[in-house]
Amino acid sequence: MNTTYKTGIDAISFYVPNIYVTIERLGKARQIAPEKLKRGLGLNKMSVPNVGEDAATFAANALLKLIKENNIHPNSIGRVYLGTESAVDGSKPTATYAIEIVEKQLSELFGDRCFKNCDVLDMTFACVGGVDALHNSLDWVKQNPSKKAVVIASDLSKYDIASTGEYTQGAGAVAVLVSKDPDILTIEDTWGIATKSEGDFFKPRRLFKKTDIVKSLLSEFKVNASNQEIESFLKTTSSEFWKDSNVMIEVFKEEPVFDGQFSNNCYNDRITEAFENFRNQTNINVLNEWNQFIFHLPYAFHGRRIVFDNWLKWIEKTTIMKQLVKEIGDDDKNSKDWVKTAYKSEVYNSFIINRIADGEKASSEIGNMYTASIFMSF
Repeated sequence: MNTTYKTGIDAISFYVPNIYVTIERLGKARQIAPEKLKRGLGLNKMSVPNVGEDAATFAANALLKLIKENNIHPNSIGRVYLGTESAVDGSKPTATYAIEIVEKQLSELFGDRCFKNCDVLDMTFACVGGVDALHNSLDWVKQNPSKKAVVIASDLSKYDIASTGEYTQGAGAVAVLVSKDPDILTIEDTWGIATKSEGDFFKPRRLFKKTDIVKSLLSEFKVNASNQEIESFLKTTSSEFWKDSNVMIEVFKEEPVFDGQFSNNCYNDRITEAFENFRNQTNINVLNEWNQFIFHLPYAFHGRRIVFDNWLKWIEKTTIMKQLVKEIGDDDKNSKDWVKTAYKSEVYNSFIINRIADGEKASSEIGNMYTASIFMSF
């Protein structure tokens, strides 16, 4: 592999729907104090897709903007990889829908099917799918230095009404150009990785028997019908929906099944394990060498909460710990009360302001973008 040149992010663009709901309005509607959501979680607004918008159109808008703003010829792009958990098709990559839209927009400039020789793929792994697509594309560019890759992260974050996830909703897409000798960010080959299959957040497919649905519907309208009559209806109806030969109806919902607190624990555990994996590969002083921390943000202040335990480990034998002890004392460092006080300390707040806060701003105004969240934080 040729490693005489650097690879990374050369350009970046994003698309966010123009419609939004303020946290004040949502809080009042759900009888939640808006200040609790604003000050506690860092939420101001949530982006909402317009009619006809979805992960494919978000991705198309971000890609089109990336190409136009940076004068990129589509023929120089050898792959477009999309990270999403809001796919619009169970078989055909959502990225192909986005490509089709963009090709039509660019046809006058570059002719028909300007992405004809481009590899197009979706990568789905909850919120990390976009990072997986980036990792994969970096390796590909190393093998094909004359070509460029585009990584798009596009998602719609949607939760059940009045659930504990509703106020974190958001939507949008980020597109990044990956190339050799990048202008924005060089990404090296050392990655810290941690994987574990968990049940904290998932979108299962639900199966319902068609006859049971008919019975339930008739019951709601207080209509009596025998099993034979229902079976006869299903066999003879001209309705396009009901005459389908499938006995079962499969329902896929955008709203996830989730356990928020357990999900936080999983996030914390995987970050800690990934960091340990990273440290096993390279010797690094995090506090001295990492100037900014970028996180996937289910809500704006999530990163500062999740990284706190690791921060305590990083400062353990440093002058920063001495400053912290001077501020809050050192009585029973292992107690929950001491840890809570440390989290609210001026010492940790300084760390947040200088190294985390800038990456939280977009999340406050947009909400959770799932795969696109970490790229929007960047």
